[in-house]
Amino acid sequence: MNLTIIFRILGMLLMLFSLSLMAPLLMAWFSGDPMLNGFVRTLAITLSIGFLLWAPNRRVQQELRARDGFLITSLFWVVLGLFGALPFALEEGAGLSATDAVFESISGLTTTGATVITGLDQLPSPLLLYRQLLQWLGGVGIIVVAVAILPMLGVGGMQLYRAEMPGPAKDSKLRPRVTETAKVLFAIYVLLTVVFGLSYWAAGMSGFDAVCHAFSTVAIGGFSTHDDSMGYFQSPTILLLCSLFMIISAINFGLHFAAWRWRSLWPYLRDSEAIFFIGVVSVCVAVTCLMLLISGTFNVSDSVTHGIFQAVSITTTAGFSTADFAAWPSFLPLLLLLSSFMGGCVGSTGGGIKAMRLMLIMKQGVRELKQLVHPSAVIPLKVGKRRVEARVVSAVWSFFAVYMAVFLVVLILLVGLGLDFETAFSAVAAALNNLGPGLGKVAHHYADIPDSAKWLLAMTMLLGRLEVFTLLVIFTPAFWRP
Repeated sequence: MNLTIIFRILGMLLMLFSLSLMAPLLMAWFSGDPMLNGFVRTLAITLSIGFLLWAPNRRVQQELRARDGFLITSLFWVVLGLFGALPFALEEGAGLSATDAVFESISGLTTTGATVITGLDQLPSPLLLYRQLLQWLGGVGIIVVAVAILPMLGVGGMQLYRAEMPGPAKDSKLRPRVTETAKVLFAIYVLLTVVFGLSYWAAGMSGFDAVCHAFSTVAIGGFSTHDDSMGYFQSPTILLLCSLFMIISAINFGLHFAAWRWRSLWPYLRDSEAIFFIGVVSVCVAVTCLMLLISGTFNVSDSVTHGIFQAVSITTTAGFSTADFAAWPSFLPLLLLLSSFMGGCVGSTGGGIKAMRLMLIMKQGVRELKQLVHPSAVIPLKVGKRRVEARVVSAVWSFFAVYMAVFLVVLILLVGLGLDFETAFSAVAAALNNLGPGLGKVAHHYADIPDSAKWLLAMTMLLGRLEVFTLLVIFTPAFWRP
């Protein structure tokens, strides 16, 4: 383990992150907002500490090993969560304690969208913009952004890229070099952000709201500039646009690149994971709309609009809201919460287990049933026309087992900290799946739960964002052996 190269990269990444403060800082400066001092101090602290970590080790030249990549990725998300909390802690108007500030920061960076802030409509605009920027950076993965820059500074990035990218990897890369891959992903991400923002503005949002919600939509984040979230706008057009955008953001970005390059929808139509994902979302939408209509919760048009939006929002783990879905009738709240365990596709900004893993688990279950009927038959497991190797299926089941084990452990700990079962269950699901809203006491915000529970949930958000293994592996004795 080479600590000098690790400190060097952490320093560079902190200095890179400090640049994200420039937009809200300039906004505060031009508007004369008192928040300016908080952003200046945050910028100075982050940039200075980043420089102090980088400067003594700036001449170190060494290729990263796999374990270095895992450690840097895990450390950086923790460190960034702490430094990202400074603007919240320094803004007296937000009224946040150190615990709440860290919780809000990590929730933004992990694109969870759980919040401890009430009265968003009264917060300074620069702080609201900063909140949205945290989600935007977390969505693309600031490590992936850095991968495109670090090679120019003499640092290899393949290990960082592997540690950061969520889900089981696709068989082929978008580009032969990881730097080119990162640039392609970042370009697609920026392009979608621009398209979403312009569409929101054309649909009736103000320029500020359009930019802020474009940031959180493409990141599948869920932060909003209003307490009523997307329900504030009371526009079916905006809700349906947002539903479409959330689905786009929850699909593998590699497919977006292929569709753009070939100018065709064929990459989506032939991808088994995308088809499975759309199928699950469609079922959730149909059931939700039907139940809202049958129960008389809304009229026909509102049942369709709210049903589509809320089902898509929760299933993709975006977490936007138009209504209090926790108060919806019958099994709908539980159905929507459970649908978030799938989340998005691999290579997307969505959270959850990922559609590919869930599809493989279901296919393996069907295969085992067939094997019971025909014990001597050779029944291969296929995705599309390609056979899936046994080691891949084993890895998926291992991930699922660890994911569920983490869920149960955190659930037990939260109940032990005094949360009722409904609140604890939904809070763990919302944090581990990077969803945001839950049920019970966390249906609207997380301000009223104990500080100890907030710290535990913040760690759970990090576990979900880094797909469990990336963070857990550094706690194993084997990781630290030479």
